[in-house]
Amino acid sequence: MAKIPRRADEKGPEGQAAVSTGRAIHPGKTIGVLGGGQLGRMLAQAANRLGYRVQIYEPQEDCPAGAAAYREVNAPYEDLAALTDFARECDVITFEFENVPAASLQAIESLALLRPHWNVLWTAQNRSREKRWLRDNKFPHAKFVEVAADGDVAAGIREAGVPCVVKTADFGYDGKGQLKVMGEADIPAAVRKFTGSPVVIEQFVDFACEVSAVVARSPSAAVRVFPVAENIHTNHILDFSIVPACVAPAVAAAAEKLARLIAEKINLVGVMGVEFFVTRSGEVLVNELAPRTHNSGHWTLDACMTSQFEQQVRAICGLPLGAVTLLSPVVMVNILGDAWAKGEPHWDALLAQPNVRLHLYGKAEPRPGRKMGHFTVTARDADMALELARKYQARLG
Repeated sequence: MAKIPRRADEKGPEGQAAVSTGRAIHPGKTIGVLGGGQLGRMLAQAANRLGYRVQIYEPQEDCPAGAAAYREVNAPYEDLAALTDFARECDVITFEFENVPAASLQAIESLALLRPHWNVLWTAQNRSREKRWLRDNKFPHAKFVEVAADGDVAAGIREAGVPCVVKTADFGYDGKGQLKVMGEADIPAAVRKFTGSPVVIEQFVDFACEVSAVVARSPSAAVRVFPVAENIHTNHILDFSIVPACVAPAVAAAAEKLARLIAEKINLVGVMGVEFFVTRSGEVLVNELAPRTHNSGHWTLDACMTSQFEQQVRAICGLPLGAVTLLSPVVMVNILGDAWAKGEPHWDALLAQPNVRLHLYGKAEPRPGRKMGHFTVTARDADMALELARKYQARLG
């Protein structure tokens, strides 16, 4: 992908010399959201409670977020006429979906505030740019090698070292667009799969666990980091998020510090999810950045003083950031389309429990691997919450 040219007044790769205080965007104003999935839906619900008007821009009709907004616009992100009309009706624009073309955002940045800035999105939506940014700013990460579309994938694998993980540079999520190479015998399959595509080849990390932190930063540079979550994945899709994370205090503190430093360095205005690997020696490595609310932060809706969605509204509108105090140990469980394999899930098995909160996203078609909703379980400690979460999850199908 060609590099997006920098305007003459830009001071660095983040697109801003520094955040400015500016005037707050108060309730009653209009928030535009690019992307119509469940993150946009929950953001709209939070904004509605605070008295904002929300409009959604989403290529697909009848999207989950549109049901919670006063207006839904359906047009491609590349339709600059439609996007311009949308932007003119917004006081601030944010996104819940990374794959919005940065060039389209550049075209509307003079019409409404973009928070986070398009350059933050541009950095994070491509693995090569993201890894380079981490390396150039000296954040700890796994060793990686980049291979261009016309490059030699096998040579890149050998340079990175086996075992490794080959990932497409663009449009990868939930384990899509990647392949583990555990030995020499796996190299031919990787070459067949990725030849002709730009890839990032990461040295395999034999990690003890995965954790994440959701960080918010306001236009006045105030920062809040939510408590760190420990994440358990099944088939590359997040299954459980456990809070507080079952890690050493030093590990949680390191993750929180890195999330804060990343938000400051990239000049974030908004909310960002930062994913980490924790090695068996206790080292904390940055894995991925997501400049939006994050699946592993959904627990904040039921077990935190301020949800990540309300925090996003506060951050992009220049309001004081909310407290991130954990109210109870909690586990969040994703509900995938697989739960419908034998018919409608047994919602009563969840709703009968006083310590369970159910959140469904209003998606019409359940498909295997598709995120249809989530539920949270609170308990006296994280171990008990996880035990109950597994039991309740098994009762759904």
